[in-house]
Amino acid sequence: MIPPQTLQDGRTPAESEDAAVQAASGEPTAAEPTAGEPTTGEPDVTQAVYALTDRSRAASRLLASATRAVKDRALRAVAAALTERQDAVLAANALDVEVGRVNGTSAYLLDRLNLDPTRVAGLARALEELAALPDPVGSTVRGQTLPNGIRLRQVRVPLGVVAAIYEARPNVTIDIAGLALKSGNAVLLRGGSAAAHTNAALVEIIGAALEESGLPADAVLSVDQYGRAGAAALMGARGRVDVLIPRGGRDLIQTVVRESSVPVIETGEGNVHIFLDESADAEMATDILLNAKIQRPSVCNTVETLLIHSGAAAAPAVLDRLAGAGVRLHVDERAKALLPEGTASEPATDDDWAREYMALDLAVGVVDSVDEALDHIRRWSTGHSEAIITNDLANSERFIAGVDSAAVLVNASTRFVDGGELGLGAEVGISTQKMHARGPMGLAELTTTKWIIQGEGQVRQ
Repeated sequence: MIPPQTLQDGRTPAESEDAAVQAASGEPTAAEPTAGEPTTGEPDVTQAVYALTDRSRAASRLLASATRAVKDRALRAVAAALTERQDAVLAANALDVEVGRVNGTSAYLLDRLNLDPTRVAGLARALEELAALPDPVGSTVRGQTLPNGIRLRQVRVPLGVVAAIYEARPNVTIDIAGLALKSGNAVLLRGGSAAAHTNAALVEIIGAALEESGLPADAVLSVDQYGRAGAAALMGARGRVDVLIPRGGRDLIQTVVRESSVPVIETGEGNVHIFLDESADAEMATDILLNAKIQRPSVCNTVETLLIHSGAAAAPAVLDRLAGAGVRLHVDERAKALLPEGTASEPATDDDWAREYMALDLAVGVVDSVDEALDHIRRWSTGHSEAIITNDLANSERFIAGVDSAAVLVNASTRFVDGGELGLGAEVGISTQKMHARGPMGLAELTTTKWIIQGEGQVRQ
């Protein structure tokens, strides 16, 4: 187990994004802006949040019957409004980033919080791409005509009111709002105080664009103004909220799972593994590992553990390149022997095998077979994503069959486990559970089904 004084990412609570929202409830810390946030005990917070859920429910009924043309027009209107009001979004974001910088937030977490013109343009583009995707609502999952003439169809319908509790990532505000709208759901957001100014600006822009498009602004609401008490009320709103999706670090996700009476879809925590097989090509392996570790270390699809086959000739070159790129290697004794002379490293412990670093750190171990790699993954994985780099078809098939995670990759970077990269337009999160949805959650995963049974007077015998 990781020592209680140390969070999953290896930083102290004051440096961690989890501390910025104090787990799921967004509990203020000394590093948080707390002005305007009521205390936990304020008696009317629950009723205020319930009033918002009532507004969301009313909006969800309108969205459920909205045509694809109406929803797509609204998505494009939000995209256009983001572009037109970019300066307001960036000004609000600059306030959040400055607060984070003053409070000592790490560079990796500031990167997740920060928006610039390129990222805002990317958010608008993602909404345009969502508008171009097929509408899942009303599509038939399966159907048949029974021998007695009754016609059956199982069709996709919206979940209803979806709540999301997430950390300092304003892009998630747009992703979840866009996916919810397209799939006919209303959404309640708790984005945390670390991104309070940015999220407030985004929700305002979304609401105005929806109204101009003929949809209710209440389709996208926030409880951020109620602080941790609002998050707690949201978690207790069973019967008012249909599903709750936490997105963030381990502390946030596990707190929501433990404390919520609303059905929860677990997402996010990624102790991701890559297995370097004996047959792996050194150049391909190096390219994949560098991309999977370095491109954006602070996200959940970044590799955290490298397992190396004891006979892998590519290993020294791969480790040399990783160390040269600034990756801190936490190695077992056999992996240490593969390091080029003079390469800095630290001894790997059980804490390292369990850790989601979200930083330029990598645990490295040596195994003697595919099966030994699979055993290690089964023990330590969070069920997010695992990859193998190999030129052996039999080993790749054995790895695919043996991995029990939401995604398995062969000869590709784990950074591809992302809704946008997989053609889903965006994602609400990456589900690591097995019920309802697993892996990147796009439009279809924000729907459930209902049975339509049509007869001509048949009665059961």
